[in-house]
Amino acid sequence: MDKKVILITGATGGLGSAMVKYFEKQDVKLALHTFQQDPFDVRCEHAWFKADLRDQNQVKNLIASILANFGRVDVLINNAGISKNGMSWKLSSADFNEVISVNLTAPFLLSQGFIPSMREHNFGRIINISSVVAQTGVPGTVAYAASKAGILGMTKTIAKELASFSITCNALALGYFDQGMITEVSPEMQEQIINQIPKRKLGGVETILNTIDWLLKDESDYVTGQTISLNGGLYT
Repeated sequence: MDKKVILITGATGGLGSAMVKYFEKQDVKLALHTFQQDPFDVRCEHAWFKADLRDQNQVKNLIASILANFGRVDVLINNAGISKNGMSWKLSSADFNEVISVNLTAPFLLSQGFIPSMREHNFGRIINISSVVAQTGVPGTVAYAASKAGILGMTKTIAKELASFSITCNALALGYFDQGMITEVSPEMQEQIINQIPKRKLGGVETILNTIDWLLKDESDYVTGQTISLNGGLYT
């Protein structure tokens, strides 16, 4: 097979940027999604694509542009995510729907768009980024928790649909790490979070990157439909 084509959504965020740096060192081609920044080339085999994942037409155009550029996607990492916080009786339906559109509907549409080429090549890896919040529930995160819980159900179903095509689909349920959305949390709240984690520290992004790297290897092809929890013992 030629060099793997890896699509990372939300590639300019904290975790997304770490993924880009990690995979740039490997012999792969990167299709990198951005929402706010203008697309730009990293090097000849890597390309950026701009799209608002809240807009289904833009998601479909994103799929078409990537396929036109690379011909296929071997690895889809659904990393992009947003959160709109508010107690369930106060959160607006507009905010709820916006979170669902980015965190759940877009990963569905992207999976749907790239599965045909994966089936054609009899290979694929779909990795969905979920959250410990989907497993435990956290007050004020009803939209985020619902979207990330939906990801887990979608992962299990897609995995069963595609197992005979050498395509795996797994989810990473992330706890609290030193990059990503934690930067939006106040130092006082971060301290409270850390005190709840049995490891008594935030996770290092290397744990996520090494887990993803393993899931891309041939040795992991028997692992599919799984929720892999990386949370320092916060949820077991």
